[in-house]
Amino acid sequence: MKIKLGGTEIFYTTGSGHSDSASELVLFVHGAGFDHSVWVMPSRYFARKGLSVYAVDLPGRGRSEGPPLSSIDLMADCLADFILQLNPGGNQVTVVGHSMGSLVAYSLGARHKDKISKIALLGTSVPMPVSDVLLNAAEDNDHASIDMTNIWSHSSTGKIGRSENPGANNLLVGQRLLERAGDGVLYSDLRACNEFDVGQMPEMELPCLVIVGEADKMTPASAGISVAENLAQAEVCSLSGCGHAMLSERPNEVLDALSGFILN
Repeated sequence: MKIKLGGTEIFYTTGSGHSDSASELVLFVHGAGFDHSVWVMPSRYFARKGLSVYAVDLPGRGRSEGPPLSSIDLMADCLADFILQLNPGGNQVTVVGHSMGSLVAYSLGARHKDKISKIALLGTSVPMPVSDVLLNAAEDNDHASIDMTNIWSHSSTGKIGRSENPGANNLLVGQRLLERAGDGVLYSDLRACNEFDVGQMPEMELPCLVIVGEADKMTPASAGISVAENLAQAEVCSLSGCGHAMLSERPNEVLDALSGFILN
């Protein structure tokens, strides 16, 4: 489905469900270089639980138009407008974000808290520094940036092809999703992560779930736990042996954690 925001066409899916003005709403936000498709399993699950679900492609990613937005706060402001347009009744929203999407969720929860009821941060770190070697390769549209992002996102088990999704190879799926992004998209996203400044952000007061992978090399578990420790209402779910690509490496455990947090 598509809507217009400021003249830009934004694509989103509903988990094959139907929006209901009286139901709870969940917004899923993807990570750097990815799109809505990483949320297929959780979006369908929550849609079948009767929630209104929106898994969005940020501008310039996936099937959405426009150039990539250059900062986390601009992405959050875009999604605040998205929520307002699709949720005119003003129902509060749970925002679930992975990696870069977790920063967008954080910014939404801190700066647009009148619209948000709770947030879930998957594979997060605040701040979220990115190495110069990865940024430089991404700026040059060098395939090495895809290789580094993809390989570093997977645990040792995830790199050998093991998957809880029958017939899927996690490493190859991650590579193809990143290759699908247009030139400059991965660099823009990684730079936005690297430049995100939480110092001027209002204090986060919303209930929060932080999911960390104990084998995460991109956003180490210790960084996610530190985020939770600095929030007023946060709980942590730790995934043993899991890398940054938790949505593909441990889809069932992630879904269990999200279900307990969102539905209870």
